[in-house]
Amino acid sequence: MSVPAPRSSLSSLAEIDALFKLPLDEFTSARNALAAQLKKAGKQGDAKDVKALVKPSASAWVVNQVYWRHRGLFDRLIETGDRMRRAQVARGTGDSVRDPASARREAVTALTKIAEGLLLGADRGATRDTLRRVTSTLEALSSWGSLPDAPPAGRLTDDVEPPGFDAIAGFLPASKKQAASEPRAVVRSQASTKSARAEQRSAAAGRAEEERRRALTAAKVAVHEAERTASVARKQVERAAERLEATATRVKATEGRRAEIEKRLARASEEVAAAREDASDASTMATEAMTGAEAAERAVALVRERLQQIEDKKL
Repeated sequence: MSVPAPRSSLSSLAEIDALFKLPLDEFTSARNALAAQLKKAGKQGDAKDVKALVKPSASAWVVNQVYWRHRGLFDRLIETGDRMRRAQVARGTGDSVRDPASARREAVTALTKIAEGLLLGADRGATRDTLRRVTSTLEALSSWGSLPDAPPAGRLTDDVEPPGFDAIAGFLPASKKQAASEPRAVVRSQASTKSARAEQRSAAAGRAEEERRRALTAAKVAVHEAERTASVARKQVERAAERLEATATRVKATEGRRAEIEKRLARASEEVAAAREDASDASTMATEAMTGAEAAERAVALVRERLQQIEDKKL
């Protein structure tokens, strides 16, 4: 689960939000610079807290960017989670549950698409695994909604898990609060007789049972969310395994083709070398033949000159 930024006066520093808005590669250096600045200003506690901030994972980083850059759509996602939880806790059925659930799916799909674009734009690689983690975190944040201790959207450092039963049950109204809200006159009238006290105990038991059912419904919601997230993860793993197997087959086939090409290249290199050697021999032979031809032509010229001299003497 994501670890929130340290809380103290640090939580009010705008510089912290600025850190989580930066490109991921700039986070560490900017964090260290801010810690040094705070230390120099004599804010030792804040400096220590800033230094302890963890660099976000790629999936957490891009969810932070979606939060800061597309706040309207992000807030709509959180609101749909609150609506759906309220409807389920109130044992709502039909459109009261389907409508917010459908709206949440649309918001998650839209925000995941935006996150994919941000990852590609930052040259982070929008892999299936990263996008799966982004989707799971968005769904978990929606499940947390406005519950107390919800992960700090915009300052996430890791993936977020859905809230557990304790977190949801703690958000339900306690039976004592409900009892306190009853009109005092009614309480006094119920306490006036023995039968009224029995009725009061029965009513209290009924309220406790109703709360138990609501808490059970909330727990079922959390379990359903967790099971759905796990199901999505299993399907992603299966698809990744299939893709890995297909990739391994292609790699093996490609390596076989490469080996054959290398053999052909080696044979072609040998043939080129032999052809070059033949060409060299032919060039040598041509040079020698040309030299011989030139010598023969000179000999013919000498013979002709001698012959001419002899004929001139006879005349």
